[in-house]
Amino acid sequence: MLDTLISNKTRLKLLLRFFLNEDSRSYLRGLETEFGESTNAIRIELNRFEKAGLLLSSNEAKRKVFRANTGHPLYNDINSIIKKYVGLDRIVEEIVKKLGNVKRAYITGEMAIGLDIKVIDLVLIGNRIDRKYLQTCVNKVEKIIHRNIHPLILNEEQEKPYLRDKGEVFLIWEQT
Repeated sequence: MLDTLISNKTRLKLLLRFFLNEDSRSYLRGLETEFGESTNAIRIELNRFEKAGLLLSSNEAKRKVFRANTGHPLYNDINSIIKKYVGLDRIVEEIVKKLGNVKRAYITGEMAIGLDIKVIDLVLIGNRIDRKYLQTCVNKVEKIIHRNIHPLILNEEQEKPYLRDKGEVFLIWEQT
């Protein structure tokens, strides 16, 4: 759906990379490697986003590092659209909230850094989560968002060691 509205694939990849996870940061050559595209195409789009105020940059170790401007008036709207495109809104609504005993939910792996992939690694932290009901919810949401979801259930004692070793993680929901 979003790829119909935004036909420039590089622009869409950058929106996903920076607006899915507000902590996401990257530089031109890193994006070239991730996207498998020319630096020129990426540079043009980065400059457009920076000129529009959607991205901020800073120099770190002789690299120009980009990140989303979370203070931009459109940041929350773009973030919401990206989450809907990826299906994270459905994961929270259909899976996490209905399981009841979930303390936190994370996305890990490539999706956590904003890559548009068809597999979502979902880590649920909690106790006494009904695995059969979880699988029923996952099956339902997969049909809606057209992505595969790989859930993993951990208790709170397992959370920190697992996430520390996992690398990129993105907190999508926390019990309040």
